[in-house]
Amino acid sequence: MFLLLPFDSLIVNLLGISLTVLFTLLLVFIIVPAIFGVSFGIRKLYMKTLLKIFAWATLRMERGAKEKNHQLYKPYTNGIIAKDPTSLEEEIKEIRRSGSSKALDNTPEFELSDIFYFCRKGMETIMDDEVTKRFSAEELESWNLLSRTNYNFQYISLRLTVLWGLGVLIRYCFLLPLRIALAFTGISLLVVGTTVVGYLPNGRFKEFLSKHVHLMCYRICVRALTAIITYHDRENRPRNGGICVANHTSPIDVIILASDGYYAMVGQVHGGLMGVIQRAMVKACPHVWFERSEVKDRHLVAKRLTEHVRDKSKLVTVALPGNQLCPVFQYDPQFGDAFWNSSKYGMVTYLLRMMTSWAVVCSVWYLPPVTREADEDAVQFANRVKSAIARQGGLVDLLWDGGLKREKVKDTFKEEQQKLYSKMIVGNHEDRSRS
Repeated sequence: MFLLLPFDSLIVNLLGISLTVLFTLLLVFIIVPAIFGVSFGIRKLYMKTLLKIFAWATLRMERGAKEKNHQLYKPYTNGIIAKDPTSLEEEIKEIRRSGSSKALDNTPEFELSDIFYFCRKGMETIMDDEVTKRFSAEELESWNLLSRTNYNFQYISLRLTVLWGLGVLIRYCFLLPLRIALAFTGISLLVVGTTVVGYLPNGRFKEFLSKHVHLMCYRICVRALTAIITYHDRENRPRNGGICVANHTSPIDVIILASDGYYAMVGQVHGGLMGVIQRAMVKACPHVWFERSEVKDRHLVAKRLTEHVRDKSKLVTVALPGNQLCPVFQYDPQFGDAFWNSSKYGMVTYLLRMMTSWAVVCSVWYLPPVTREADEDAVQFANRVKSAIARQGGLVDLLWDGGLKREKVKDTFKEEQQKLYSKMIVGNHEDRSRS
């Protein structure tokens, strides 16, 4: 039997009261609004306050850097190497003119000096890699108090340093525990709720409960990230029996999209915590999980998607990836870098980075449905969809895909350069023969 001293008893009572107040605040201001899909506007007020603080910190930093004659930002450049937009044929002609007496027009054959063009292009690509820098965060023009990543950053003032330290304490000692508690609540309710709903017989009641369990849990998880989301063009949201494309998504993308609608998802099988969540979700909703490396699984997924689209009573399917309607996500980097570079960070590290950022501010555009034309092949259709996504997101429409950041260059890219060179040689030779 343990006896509590008066001081110890006071601490226990205060701790109990604090936990009760905290749980009540979470229930009233976060969990209950998440269940009914309403907001009190606290997150938007929080975002506006942060923007004012960022603006003040940036002005103070710029003024201090100017007084000390320090360069604060990296000078803007399009690349390390200046490149002139010239064709392969023009450059090889220039090389032959400078190093050989044989011109390309007069000698439509292979010259040893031609290899210098490909060597130079290879060196330029290594020095100024267009792929890697597309997956690197651009330096912000305003300081968001998250890190000291500004170019040549120097000590500016005591007030700025104290403000940065205060931001660290708020994010790690207040926001992080609160967000972990909310995430644990949302994930636990999702696993338990979908498991229980899964035991009910199929019908409208089961679908009704499954829908609201999913929406409630996703909205709680959205609040665990302090996410401020703006949805645009909601009239373009897919109807039942459609397919919604969300390619190369992170867990945060899925949560944001699923908090605005009830979807049956198609995606890759995962292990660990994500695997537990997937196995629980599939009990209450007809999600489709497959192993990307298994050819049989991929054919089965294609078959199930075809059957799903034909049945207009079925839920909208979020295909990861797929083809029909595309939501475009655009995150505000002032509050944290939401891009998941999976080749650099694991899922746990990525989620921890997001939970220690200030917030997730995101705009989602629902693009109109895209249908494949009769004279389009799969590649042309995919490129047209990609161009539409790039235009809406204000992105550069590039020919290569994101898989190049972790894989070897595809043979088709190498063959394309070989075809251009052989066409130049053979084409000139054929032109001379006809003349």
